[in-house]
Order: sequence, then structure tokens, then C-alpha cells
Amino acid sequence: QVQLVESGGGLVQAGGSLRLSCAASGWIFSTSAVGWFRQAPGKEREFVVAATWAGGRTDYADSVKGRFTISRDSAKNTVYLQMNSLKPEDTAVYYCALDPRFCSGDGCTYRYWGQGTQVTVSS
Repeated sequence: QVQLVESGGGLVQAGGSLRLSCAASGWIFSTSAVGWFRQAPGKEREFVVAATWAGGRTDYADSVKGRFTISRDSAKNTVYLQMNSLKPEDTAVYYCALDPRFCSGDGCTYRYWGQGTQVTVSS
């Protein structure tokens, strides 16, 4: 069983930065994929980024490309989402997810999900 715990959310002004963390525990295959998704009030869940756990492939949503960066600390089994140049439309609950297979896009169904962390960007 895999458990994911996100942290690092908060309130930030537009143009600011936040770094989200996703600590993973349990058995994780090197071929697993980790993704970040977000959901704003009244909206559908939205894909943000997906990457292979071992590295080598990363896909970003167009809306965050150039502003968000995913990275991993294998020693800590932790994945990070560095978010720069934040905009009010980035306001959402951000979820970390893990799946044995790589998938990117809004239609992905990941097997394991964290509880989410709130990100609020004020204008």
C-alpha cells in the first residue's frame, strides 16, 4: 500500500512562489509515475504535471509550463512541485498522485492519491 502526504500549500500574492511537497511511503516501483493535479471550487480536476519516478519523462500542462517544476529527492521518497510566478487562477487544492503506469492529462486515473493541500493566490 502506498501513502502520499502533501504539504506546503498556503496563501501567496500573485507573482509569488510556493513549493509543494509530496512524501511517499510504501512500495514504489522505479517505473511508477507521479503526478500533480489540482481542483478549484466548482471546477473539474485538472492535470498539472506527470513524471516517471525514476526520471526521464515529464509532461506539463500548458497552463503551468515554464512556471512550475517537478523534482524528486529519492533519498527522502519525496516529490516537489516548485511553483513560480503564481497567478490567481492557480488557486486550487493540489493533489499528489501515484500510479504504476505513466499517464498525463485530465483523463488520467491514478491509483493512489494524497489528501490535498490548498494553494490560494491573491491578486
